[in-house]
Amino acid sequence: MTETTPESELGSIECFQNYTAPEVFIQGLAGLVNQQDVESMIRAQKQMLQRFEKTNEMLINCNALSAGRLQSAQAEFKKHSQLLIEMKKDLDNIFKRTRALKTKLSAQYPQAFQECANKMALVEEDDEDTKEATAIDKDAKKAVEKDKPPKRNSSSTDSDDNGSDNNVSSPESDSP
Repeated sequence: MTETTPESELGSIECFQNYTAPEVFIQGLAGLVNQQDVESMIRAQKQMLQRFEKTNEMLINCNALSAGRLQSAQAEFKKHSQLLIEMKKDLDNIFKRTRALKTKLSAQYPQAFQECANKMALVEEDDEDTKEATAIDKDAKKAVEKDKPPKRNSSSTDSDDNGSDNNVSSPESDSP
């Protein structure tokens, strides 16, 4: 049996006196870890680092391209905005002049101006009638395309008095 003397214990303690407690603990763990596993983890980390660096470079390039395109798009947007502002000013000026001319003409020639206003009202009514007829024509064409009979207004006359289905009148043939 070996005797443990205070001097022998003191010698074993002396080898750990230069290290702190965490360092001693880490050295103890290092003896338990498989070195091949550590090396494979280091290799995997290096590969991931290379991938991340490549990805970072690609993102930096993409960011630079996007910044350049953003600047050019902003410049174009600014030019177009200025153009629209100028066009609005021009249109406002044109409408202002037109109103002034209308006022002046209505003061100088009230009868002629009233007649023109009446004619314009008639033209607008004709435009509305034309739009309605066009809408009916479009409905009829869609119905023919789908092999269905066209929709008929309640005011339209039916030409089915003779019992024949071949005499379907189209909106184009109803007009004089």
